[in-house]
Amino acid sequence: MTTPRGARGAVPRHDDRRRSFPQVAPREASDGRFAATWWGNAWVDALEDTALDPARLARGKAYAGRGHVDAITVTPGRVVAYVHGSRPRPYRTEIRMRTLGDDGWERFLDEAAARPDHIAALLDKDVPHALEAVTGLLPAPGDLVPDCSCPDDGYPCKHAAALCYQAARLLDEDPFVLFLMRGRGEQELLAELTRRNAALSAAETTAAAPPMPTVPARAVFDATERAGLPLPPPLPVPDRPGRPAVFPPDPDAPDPLALDLLASEAAVRAHAFLTTGHDPVAALTPWQDAVRLAAAHPGSGLTASTRALYRDLAYALDRTPTDLARAVSAWRQGGAAGLAVLEEPWDPPAGPFDRARPALIAADFPAFRPWRNRLSTESLQLRLGRDGLWYGYESDGGREDWWPRGAPDHDPVGALTDLLGR
Repeated sequence: MTTPRGARGAVPRHDDRRRSFPQVAPREASDGRFAATWWGNAWVDALEDTALDPARLARGKAYAGRGHVDAITVTPGRVVAYVHGSRPRPYRTEIRMRTLGDDGWERFLDEAAARPDHIAALLDKDVPHALEAVTGLLPAPGDLVPDCSCPDDGYPCKHAAALCYQAARLLDEDPFVLFLMRGRGEQELLAELTRRNAALSAAETTAAAPPMPTVPARAVFDATERAGLPLPPPLPVPDRPGRPAVFPPDPDAPDPLALDLLASEAAVRAHAFLTTGHDPVAALTPWQDAVRLAAAHPGSGLTASTRALYRDLAYALDRTPTDLARAVSAWRQGGAAGLAVLEEPWDPPAGPFDRARPALIAADFPAFRPWRNRLSTESLQLRLGRDGLWYGYESDGGREDWWPRGAPDHDPVGALTDLLGR
């Protein structure tokens, strides 16, 4: 006898496109606004900018503040909850919005997968402004359509306003709720970002590490036996250590992340011994070693195991995963010297730093503001390292959120050109 689908004892299937949240306790931001994040406030602004009656908004905010909004359910294009009013029976209230089309999601995924800092920000429950600019994730005035079972025909009624204010709190806590509102679930997005990020990493590895020449072992032994020829010279040391192979997950196998890290460690240290004759790990601080370990992993923090690595390493050293992701970018840009450039501003002597600004102006680049070893515009920055190299940095306009970009160069114009070309 077969068990019918949905019968008692069947394992329920996870629905990534439907999430329910218990009552959200209100918390007013320090500036007096209802939401605490820029995207949460943008959600509130979209409602307030089209509201026809400010008094209803004020009552809705008071309802939200007094806990009148029950559990909230979010599905693509819809936010639903029961809201208590003046009558004993609560009203069914919802906010509808347009879902993002396939073209919009393609632009979002391409932009997010191309920049490790965007991925790190999303994993740290932050939304970079650049992603919003690419796709228009947040609702514009008029995009939110309220509906309520109450007799009030206001636009919106106080119950819909209360739901909208409380929904902003959900967005504060988890921006993936916004993505679900726009049509995609968290696991669906992370899986697609993982796939695209892996494809980019594979393409970079293939382009950066051409196949090494090989000598068949049989040919060596045959030649040695026939004519007593000397062994062929050793193969040249590659420019960089290789990366371990990627295998499908196996529930019966050891932790794949641990194996991957061990293989990466062996490759890096063996390469260092071959090229320098010493161990580069011995002199590192715990923080530098944690950054080096994370940087040795080919992923960008998307899979559950890699997210656990970033989280655990960061927690052990009282840092955040975003701190670690930024440091990893600096390490991949220039090793320990690149990490020092990220974390240690210093006052360079007269010379190369003073000549950099005239050189940039002569190359038709915008005027840069100097501060210690840094030259900055609103979104671009060059930092002079103690090793004499210029390191490129980039930030979303108007935000002091600098991330390493491009390859370091002795010439500031060259470093900036590489930064803009990536």
